[in-house]
Amino acid sequence: MNPPRTPAGQAPPGPEPYAAPLAQPYAEPPAEPYAGPASAARPAAALTVLAAAQFTVMLATSVVNVALPQIRAGVGLSDTGTTWVVNAYGLAFGALLLAGGRAADLLGRRRVLCAGLALFAAASLAAGLATAPGVLITARAVQGLAAAAIAPAALALAIAQFPDGPGRGRALGVWGAVSGAGAAGGVLLGGILTQAWGWPWIFHLVGLGTALVLAAAIALVPAAPRPKTLTAGRFDLLGTATVTLAVTCLVWGLTTARAAGWSDGGVLGALGAAVVLLAAFVAIERSRPNALIPPRLLTAGRVGAGNLLMALLGSVWIALFFFLPLYQQQVLHSGPLATGVGQLPLAAANMLGAAVAPRLARRIGATATVTTALLLEAAGMLWLSRIAADGRYLTDILGPSIPVGLGLGAAFVQLTALAVDGVPPQDAGLAGALVNTTRQVGGAIGLAALATLAGSVTAGATHQPHLAALTAGYRTAFGVSAAVLTATALLALLLARCGRRRPAARIPTSHR
Repeated sequence: MNPPRTPAGQAPPGPEPYAAPLAQPYAEPPAEPYAGPASAARPAAALTVLAAAQFTVMLATSVVNVALPQIRAGVGLSDTGTTWVVNAYGLAFGALLLAGGRAADLLGRRRVLCAGLALFAAASLAAGLATAPGVLITARAVQGLAAAAIAPAALALAIAQFPDGPGRGRALGVWGAVSGAGAAGGVLLGGILTQAWGWPWIFHLVGLGTALVLAAAIALVPAAPRPKTLTAGRFDLLGTATVTLAVTCLVWGLTTARAAGWSDGGVLGALGAAVVLLAAFVAIERSRPNALIPPRLLTAGRVGAGNLLMALLGSVWIALFFFLPLYQQQVLHSGPLATGVGQLPLAAANMLGAAVAPRLARRIGATATVTTALLLEAAGMLWLSRIAADGRYLTDILGPSIPVGLGLGAAFVQLTALAVDGVPPQDAGLAGALVNTTRQVGGAIGLAALATLAGSVTAGATHQPHLAALTAGYRTAFGVSAAVLTATALLALLLARCGRRRPAARIPTSHR
């Protein structure tokens, strides 16, 4: 048979250039593309809405910190109850993240995102109206449950808007910026609202803002395709229940240990149960074809390394936003508003670090970016470890806040990128949940350990005035944080060296 004739001056059509198949650790086909009437929305608009959802989740982790004295007086909380205003949110959030991520993958990420936002708004309004300790703590726990649905769904949807290349790097830069700004901005917003209108407005404003984000998500975020029928065989109910209980016991034991002591029977029982349940979860997952966390997920790309490093970063990150406001209020005698305003340079530096991280990674590589960011943050923490009881804002807080914020923002973005690298689209929700879980659990472990250490140092400084003893405890916490960050940077180099000895997985352009 003669080949088809072609016009003069044109090459005859031939086969498309061969593209070698990319090595993929998964056998499942890629997820279907987004479809629906909202699919025409520009990715930038959808990313703005999704970033606002993530900002709301992170805001709720710190917005109550400055207002705790006023909340305690207004609701009649005990010392333990005051602690659980913070812990109830973090406990529910950390324990249910994996379940929320897998539910988003199976039930539809936009559907789970909108349901989580609606529940978050309702719980926030309920918290602002609370007049009894039990109601307030329950509302905070429901906020955490809703956040566990919002965070992984929003991250998976954001990744879907920018499948690869520089666009994904910029998207993750925005993600890191709003995450850090949410944690730091919570201190500012809490201080402003508490001093101006009272603590209930912390929750009222968050609830109203979440309702606006929900409306924008319905209008601007592309609708996911209708999921296949969810059967009992597709959702790992046993594994989900086991790991949720394990994380609950672990976080509860660690947070309770700060007040009850490490020798308390309840604390030891909870930590022991967590170990047993985690071992059971590993055994369950190895024998189930529909495992909640397939073992292959941790070996895809650099997911395992990214999550390990994120857990270590989280152990310092959450503690930073716990100890710094305490130092400002208890030692420097700053009011709620001044404490919040004092966090603005940290938030701005965090956003700047997150914004430049993707561009820096394209120039010097992911490993060099992570290592540089962690060492920069470690230098800032080392500076904070020199705070004084008669310190000044400019030298004791503003100065170290710049390197801490820059390093924190850049490290957060790049570790998030590593933790979702190489994961197929249909499992992006689970990957996003996993990196959020490791950060939350790492934060609970780090905060419990550092708070216990700081309290021991303060209690042992009986020969010093009260403010000097408090400062000594905070200095110790910041100094240990600097050491942890330095060790994390060295571990990042070691993991990168070990990774080069294995066949390299496909790395997105923005992460090279």
